[in-house]
This record gives sequence, structure tokens and C-alpha cells, in this order.
Amino acid sequence: MAKVVVHVMPKTEILDPQGQAIVGALGRLGFDGISDVRQGKRFELEVDDAVDDEKLAAIAESLLANTVIEDWTVTREDGS
Repeated sequence: MAKVVVHVMPKTEILDPQGQAIVGALGRLGFDGISDVRQGKRFELEVDDAVDDEKLAAIAESLLANTVIEDWTVTREDGS
């Protein structure tokens, strides 16, 4: 079994109202020096060794990310 992490983030040209709300809250709480926050999603999958990168990409594109407005990356945490 391998652990796979899929990160999904809004594309850079897409507004991120949650991120902007966090930036505003950080400033009000006295945390200076932070000019931008992008808020995304992290999915952790436990997969068999037989699950290849092509299948993981299909999962990310068809279920985990809205590819019109989001980018995604897949990372295997077992070192491969």
C-alpha cells in the first residue's frame, strides 16, 4: 500500500474569496506581512501498488478537482 496526496488549488486567475477573508482576518489579528492566501483542498488516498499515475490522474480530474477552475497535483509519499 502507498499513500498518495492530491492537492487541489484554485487556478491563479480565479478569485479566492476564502483566501481573501483569511488575509483580512490575519491583518486584524496582528499578523503583518502576509499579502495573499490561496485556500485549497488536500486528499490522502491509500492505494495498492498496482494503481498507476494514469489512474490517479483520472481520479483527480474526474472526481477530486473541477478542472475548469482548479489545478491539481499528485504526490506519492512512499518516495516514488
